[in-house]
This record gives sequence, structure tokens and C-alpha cells, in this order.
Amino acid sequence: MNPYALPATTHSYLARSAESLSEAIAADVPMRYACAHVAALRAAAALLSARARPEPARRRPQKNAWVLLTEVAPELSEWASFFAAGAAKRAAAEAGSSRAVTEREADDLVRDADRFLGVVEQALGLVPHLPHAGRIAAAPAGRWSGRTGVA
Repeated sequence: MNPYALPATTHSYLARSAESLSEAIAADVPMRYACAHVAALRAAAALLSARARPEPARRRPQKNAWVLLTEVAPELSEWASFFAAGAAKRAAAEAGSSRAVTEREADDLVRDADRFLGVVEQALGLVPHLPHAGRIAAAPAGRWSGRTGVA
């Protein structure tokens, strides 16, 4: 895929994904999880905006982004399944549940969403961003409990 021929919406979704990751790094535990999940969703939207082709306007069932991602980019189906499985936790975290996710789950999802953004960038023919690992390591004490960031 020619990175110069990508739609402007693709670049916008990628930028918004990176912004959500930055927000996740600075957020409390529930919102860290929610922002990381939204970052992954925006990365998926970037790929969909570049690859998806609209179907005729006949009656068809509504599909979520993760189902569409699997159809448009089958090589990312494991990622799609992984993030789809976290949607209920994200909804609970966004609703303010302090018990929706643990700190470890939130931290892990930030790293996973960061990796996924890089995978999407590569799939689009772009040079992947620098991982947010440096910013993760610079987070306030007590957060990221000694883990080294993106593997």
C-alpha cells in the first residue's frame, strides 16, 4: 500500500490513536484501560478507512470494528479477537467502575495497544511510531511496576 495515497481520515485516526495512548499513560487505572482500548479501536479504524470498500446499500447486519477488521485484514484476526474481548471491561471502566480492571491489566493493555498501533502502521506501509515505552517508564512512581515496556 502506498503510504502517500492513504486517505486523510487514515492519518487522522492514527494520530488520534497515538493521542489516546498518551492519555492512557497519564490516566488512573480504569481510564488507562479505557483510553488504551480506544487507542486500539482508532488504530483499527485507520486500517478500515484505508482498506474497506463500502458495500451496496442493501440491508445488511451491523458489524462492529473488530468484525470488520477480521474481514478486511484477516492477518489481524487475533488482534481483533483480543480487543473485542476487552470491550465489556472498557465499558465498565468508562462507567466509573474502580473494580473493572486491575492495574496490571490496564498497564498490559497500554503496551498491547501500542504494539497494535505499530502493526497497523506497518500494514499501511508506514514506518511504525516509536513505542511509548519511554513515556511509560517516565510515568509517576508506582505505575508500570518495573516492567520494561513494549516487548
